[in-house]
Amino acid sequence: MEHTPTIRSTIETELKQRGYTFSSFSKISGINRGTFSTMLNSNPPKPISVRQMDLITKALGYPEGWLYELYIDECFHEGKGHWKRIKPFLLRCVELGRKECIQRVLSRLTEDLSYVSTVFEFAEELHEGGKENEAVPFYECVIENERYHHSERLAISQYRLFRIQLGTNAEENLKLTTLFSPFLDRLPEAYQLDALLQMANIYSSLHKWNQTIFCSQKLLELTKRIYEYRVAQDNINHEDIEPYSSERSLVVYYGQALLMQAFSLQKQELYQEAKKIVLRYADLSWFKGLDEVGQREVEKLKMYATANGYVLDLLMGDKSNLEKYILLLEENEKEILPGILTLLEVANKQSFNIDNILKRFSGYIQKFSENEDALYMDDYCNFNLQLAIYQFNFNDYTAGINTILKNIKLATVVNNSSVFAQSIILFEKYKNFATECQYNELTIHKENFGKDFNFAF
Repeated sequence: MEHTPTIRSTIETELKQRGYTFSSFSKISGINRGTFSTMLNSNPPKPISVRQMDLITKALGYPEGWLYELYIDECFHEGKGHWKRIKPFLLRCVELGRKECIQRVLSRLTEDLSYVSTVFEFAEELHEGGKENEAVPFYECVIENERYHHSERLAISQYRLFRIQLGTNAEENLKLTTLFSPFLDRLPEAYQLDALLQMANIYSSLHKWNQTIFCSQKLLELTKRIYEYRVAQDNINHEDIEPYSSERSLVVYYGQALLMQAFSLQKQELYQEAKKIVLRYADLSWFKGLDEVGQREVEKLKMYATANGYVLDLLMGDKSNLEKYILLLEENEKEILPGILTLLEVANKQSFNIDNILKRFSGYIQKFSENEDALYMDDYCNFNLQLAIYQFNFNDYTAGINTILKNIKLATVVNNSSVFAQSIILFEKYKNFATECQYNELTIHKENFGKDFNFAF
């Protein structure tokens, strides 16, 4: 029968082969001779700490983590998990990226389901320490082993994974939203605020306006309820009121909920209804308890309301504030991309020339492709669509087709099937103006997007 080496037998073999005594190895490892002896010779032997294991590894000239596979048994002496050894070991595994060791420890640890709460607390520590991605296997462990489907820690674990895994892939973000949504109402309210804001942004990026409005209204209702409760508590001077701990100031959620509702109504061409909502976030200085961040948000929302009021006027055919809108964009660089996108939409809808405006912002337009934020990428995709339509409207077919090809490539990168389909349809409409080289480029982009996409025109 083959003997399975243990961490102690492996260390003893190394010492013997190299001719070390406890005394001589103590000098090169920095571990006290007596301590080292009790780790190997006592009955029962003294537990080996992670730090001691790392010192032994370094003294023997092996790479970090050499004994980690064997150390797992040290964490479960006599079959029972010892968290005082497991926690520092997991922290080192996280530092070294030893995912296989982490999974083995978690698998053995959760044989006793009372440890699920401990794993959750460990995941939260990692998350709070800025190690969001490293916390993923621990949240997944909680989700897999939580016995109570309505538990708060299960909902928080689902929420953490939802937030961590969001990226630039629009379709994947939608899948993540669908998987997470059943757990929304089980979250603490502070987490619900952040979750609803994220969900509304995701639906908005995919132009699902009804879902965006639904999440925005729910966000607004929740924000108002929390705000009114806290104001009431402050008025009666309750010292035991729980601290408010969401990611952002309450006024941010309030303003963003209204902002996204108005934007969704605008995109559905319900301009008068949108204007009513815009007026509601134009001046939120009445909001109580504003700190410096909150006050800045109020000023930012005031600027958005002014800009979006100009936009709605333009969309309804009133160009009297066009120059004011352009000046406002120049003063707020982050708003230039959505602003020029809006101007292109207006120009395409009302057939007027904005060449001078595009030239005025040409330096900024060249930078649009550098940002990889999902919402920004959505604006950039739609900017290219509207720019191509504008170029076709003014008979600049070569430029229009090149813009569409750029957008097809971009839709492939972010996996946005809606933008991809719109771009393909627009290409087909003007395909007679395409060169053979442009056709070949289209074929390559189609193949890259995936075989499952249905090209039917």
